[in-house]
Amino acid sequence: MAAAGGGFQDPSEDVLAQAAAAFGLLASPARLHIVWALAQGESDVTGLAERVGGALPAVSQHLTKLKLAGLVRSRREGRRQVYYVDDPDVVEVVRLLVDRLTARVAPARRRLHGL
Repeated sequence: MAAAGGGFQDPSEDVLAQAAAAFGLLASPARLHIVWALAQGESDVTGLAERVGGALPAVSQHLTKLKLAGLVRSRREGRRQVYYVDDPDVVEVVRLLVDRLTARVAPARRRLHGL
């Protein structure tokens, strides 16, 4: 690992590849919305589909991809499969990004409504 400006070490190629894969999965608005919803609390696929406005099969496919990547986990509760985000770092990154972007969009919307 080479030192970058400021004395920080560059991450390994493996870490960069894993981060790129995680960000790649979150690049889908639907998957990002699902992770955002699960960061607020666990849910089954029906509840998620209603919340994010997606078709049940599509939400299920997104959950499968997120689960395979280790961004989402699930557990069985009777006949239901309940999904949740078990990684506080993923929750923190998603919340931080969405909160910052929301804060940027709000003033722009206020300016547009004033026209």
